[in-house]
Amino acid sequence: MAIAPSVPTLRSSFLLSPPLPKLPTSSLKLPRCNNQRRPASYPRVRAIELDQSTLVAISVGVVSVAVGIGIPVFYETQIDSAAKRENTQSCFPCSGSGAQTCRFCTGTGNVTVVLGGGETEVSKCINCEGAGSLTCTTCQGSGIQPRYLDRREFKDDD
Repeated sequence: MAIAPSVPTLRSSFLLSPPLPKLPTSSLKLPRCNNQRRPASYPRVRAIELDQSTLVAISVGVVSVAVGIGIPVFYETQIDSAAKRENTQSCFPCSGSGAQTCRFCTGTGNVTVVLGGGETEVSKCINCEGAGSLTCTTCQGSGIQPRYLDRREFKDDD
């Protein structure tokens, strides 16, 4: 017959502590329920009493952070989705032609100047150089209405 090896014994003050004495059930004055829990021996966290102005300040702070993050994210997604869409809207100032009528010569290419004594002098328009029209400044001659952010001109002021 084989003898099993001996198992090492654990020595701990916790394991060697005497069991708690049992109280007789007749000494308890409260009715006993099976689902009652024993009070915990660990420290308990107590609720902090907050007044209404503190709650309002916390709420405003949380909403401010949410708005501060939400608005830029919203606009960024709108810009990204607009960049993916085809832009086919015709330019409003030039009606899609890419050219605007010259304001000086009203499209004729010539400027008439009335001189004293009833004389008139006709000369070539210096604004459009006699062409009668100028490249549209809104669409830069493309005839398609640019998106709002595409209209900005970036200038290096350094």
